[in-house]
Amino acid sequence: MSSYSISDLEKLTGIKSHTIRIWEQRYNLLSPERKSSNIRLYSDTELKRIMNIAILNQHGIKISKLADKNDIQLQELVMSFMISKRDNDMVISQLVSAMIDLDEVKFLQLLNDFTLSQGFENTVVNLIYPFFDKVGILWQTGHIIPAQEHFISNLVRQKLIVAIDSITQVQSELKSTALLFLPEGEYHEFGLLFYYYLLKKRNYKVFYMGQSVPYEDILQVANTIKPSLLITAYISSFVQSDFVEYTSKLSKAFPQQQILISGKLASDILTVTPSNVRILKFIHDLDQYLN
Repeated sequence: MSSYSISDLEKLTGIKSHTIRIWEQRYNLLSPERKSSNIRLYSDTELKRIMNIAILNQHGIKISKLADKNDIQLQELVMSFMISKRDNDMVISQLVSAMIDLDEVKFLQLLNDFTLSQGFENTVVNLIYPFFDKVGILWQTGHIIPAQEHFISNLVRQKLIVAIDSITQVQSELKSTALLFLPEGEYHEFGLLFYYYLLKKRNYKVFYMGQSVPYEDILQVANTIKPSLLITAYISSFVQSDFVEYTSKLSKAFPQQQILISGKLASDILTVTPSNVRILKFIHDLDQYLN
């Protein structure tokens, strides 16, 4: 069980710290532990409670009406709102709750229901990406264990692979060839798998090399398949100097190809790129490029 500071709750719910304190004092919504320094610490249960309360409050239910409800009643109320209003934020909060509880059945049910009503691409863009933003906050603040992260990542990965495999391409109408890979030491492939899906759906010939690919292997495969497009991502494994050096090396090795780079490091650090390198800052950028 994790312990969260009040600033962690603010980041995860969007509710200001001073508002949470007022709710505590006036309505006794939460019962945090207090360290000797008087710092409040909240449990997983209280995080889920405040997330449900925040969502319901944002949909017009007064705090005074929520204060006397127990956790089960709050959960039922959120679920009823989620069904009637189809609100993305509500679904995301429930995905976070399922992740904390390692509840695979609930997590997959939420994903499946949203996909049926909104379609797969909309589910990835409007649900899974914002959800992973929440996961990132939990990871950065030390409130998610590797088991939880791997549990969720693998469930989403399975969904992407099934979606990719379900696409039937017209071989005679295949467009140019794209080579997708993650640099050596990089293992976060969710974004790259989604790009695989988008490219295959648009009838590109895709070679997916996957995680942590040695540079020499990239050169050998590219020499064989002659791609016109290379896509990779920098998320966690690089320091700035390595990032710039690797980008320059790719650019010089493939002067006639377009190189697309996504990931937090790419968008945060690289301000000037070689002429054949483009940064994908947002999930929609690949669509814009292909169009």
